[in-house]
Amino acid sequence: MAKLYSKKPVAAPNMLPKKETVDFLLNYSKALKIVKTQNGTFENIAN
Repeated sequence: MAKLYSKKPVAAPNMLPKKETVDFLLNYSKALKIVKTQNGTFENIAN
């Protein structure tokens, strides 16, 4: 049986996110509000 695990993995090229993706994630994180109470944790998206 061939030792497949001995082969070196192919390196992935440098992947950079698009500006739109970064903006979306930053805006989402700004809109996300987490409130901790005695009964649990609530997550709200303020759009």
